[in-house]
Amino acid sequence: MIELTNVSKTFTLHNQGSAVIEVINDVSFAVAAGECVALTGASGAGKSTLMRMIYGNYLTQAGQIRIGDIDLVQAEPRQVIAVRREVLGYVSQFLRVVPRVPTLDVVAEPLRTLGVSAEMSQARAKALLGQLNIPERLWSLSPTTFSGGEQQRVNIARGFAHAYPAMLLDEPTASLDAKNREVVLSLIEEAKARGAAIIGIFHDEAARDRVCDREIDVSRFTPKVAA
Repeated sequence: MIELTNVSKTFTLHNQGSAVIEVINDVSFAVAAGECVALTGASGAGKSTLMRMIYGNYLTQAGQIRIGDIDLVQAEPRQVIAVRREVLGYVSQFLRVVPRVPTLDVVAEPLRTLGVSAEMSQARAKALLGQLNIPERLWSLSPTTFSGGEQQRVNIARGFAHAYPAMLLDEPTASLDAKNREVVLSLIEEAKARGAAIIGIFHDEAARDRVCDREIDVSRFTPKVAA
């Protein structure tokens, strides 16, 4: 479902004489339907960079990143948008939404863009917000006014609203209390059971051990600096 072949990434530092920094080199691995793979490695190894490359936020200098039948490296922008809308979900660490949009609409939005009725979309959003312990009195308010933990749970609800065949999870249990952490892990397990291919970053080792089938150490794809 997700396949990377010989993927590499560089950054050009235009404010430092256009120096080119190689961040990741020759990454190859695949994630099958129903499998959860954890990206591991020390801070700065390139885990988040690789996630952003898979989602298409960062350009890839070489290689292929296939989500189903689409190579996002070569895809047209309209194809990338379609893959994000229908196939590839991304739960980041930060909630980015249009201000003043009610929380219920924020969570329902992925389903509405797929043509799901307002009634069905909101029913799914209500179920997830209730499951993640967001009080009903907050559903009509913008999540931009919420605490960090509440925003994170809204972000998770939005990410799981549609049954994406592939998902990227960036620290989905960070800063959550035990009750809500359990809810998130159950959502991940349900996604795996329905066949979603998942790549995640989990600094919570217990969570990683529970939901991930294997680990990929991104450090081994980081170019070594010559002595």
